[in-house]
Amino acid sequence: MAGGSGARRSISILGSTGSIGVNTLDVIAQLGGRDTFDLMAITGNSNIGLLARQAREFGARIAVTADEANYAALKEALAGTGIEAAAGRQALVEAASAEAGWVMAAIVGTAGLAPTLAAAARGADIALANKECLVSAGNLFVHAVKEGGGRLIPVDSEHSAIFQSLEDDQHHAVERIVLTASGGPFRTWSQEQMADVTVEVAKAHPNWSMGLKISIGSASMFNKALEMIEAKHLFDLKPEQIEVIVHPQSIIHSMVGYADGSVLAQLGSPDMRTAIGYALTYPDRPRLNVERLDFAKLARLDFEAPDEVRFPALRLARTALARGGVQGAVMNAAEEIAFDAFCAGRIGFLAMADVAEEVMEAMASHPAATAIEDVFEADAEARRRAAGIIARKEMAA
Repeated sequence: MAGGSGARRSISILGSTGSIGVNTLDVIAQLGGRDTFDLMAITGNSNIGLLARQAREFGARIAVTADEANYAALKEALAGTGIEAAAGRQALVEAASAEAGWVMAAIVGTAGLAPTLAAAARGADIALANKECLVSAGNLFVHAVKEGGGRLIPVDSEHSAIFQSLEDDQHHAVERIVLTASGGPFRTWSQEQMADVTVEVAKAHPNWSMGLKISIGSASMFNKALEMIEAKHLFDLKPEQIEVIVHPQSIIHSMVGYADGSVLAQLGSPDMRTAIGYALTYPDRPRLNVERLDFAKLARLDFEAPDEVRFPALRLARTALARGGVQGAVMNAAEEIAFDAFCAGRIGFLAMADVAEEVMEAMASHPAATAIEDVFEADAEARRRAAGIIARKEMAA
């Protein structure tokens, strides 16, 4: 376990003020805090008060805000502490390049791609909570990790479950993986009911406590769609080996099916700290203050097939997997623009998938990426197209 030999372990947290970052710091506190870990860098965006408190409490060497407009506020909040303040996209990359042996990659969206790549390229162990690294730049990112020589340890509860259920040297015997999905707040809703839902209703996840983007992604099942693409790259799978099953209780986090008919699953309470702790101390398992499962109280675990008509994001993920190339980046970029439009009240909940699908069709023949610049180019074009589609929908309304 980290710190077991008496040496402090150097770490950085990219995205420390989001739900993953906050839970990571909770785990670090449980495992000894500053006595066990040397926090090289933490980064955030607009929550400067929280970022500064985290930096002071855990003794960070540098704190970075992604928004340059927040630099003065951060610098003032850290005055007299000896903690360096920085701001901007380049500062994020520099923070990721700090000599931390372990990096939590939890910046939401494509903004996390460049810093996480920088950490991977220098050989850090990457605890990956940023979906876009693999969805948008899967082959390039996996190659960067291999070339850097670090380890890639998934933090999403589903991918962590698969990682934990994969037997050593038995990849050849993996028949399928099964990603579980809670179904979100609209699991039993009709399309007509979902058509007019508000952001407040959509963000209310029945099991997990997460940020706005992830919560609404769960409601639309776009999160699960992205996880399907992630799984392909993380575990070197064929598209047909990736299944999704709706499991409302969120107790089985995912499963691996083997050629002999065996299915291994990882179970636990719906608490991100379990996956975070595993990634932080891998291959050891730390003692954490999380809820233990009471099987008698649970009594039952339910499963149902996902409905790709009511939740078309899953169908779009299969399209992206079949086409390959930059389709993952295109789908993700278009969905991010559609998400912003939904949150602003410009389009309805169901229109997010419509926007993503139209952009994917328009860019179906876009050349595959051979460098990270190609990914950013495809991402930018998809965003422009999505914005145009949304504007057209507004005019037609």
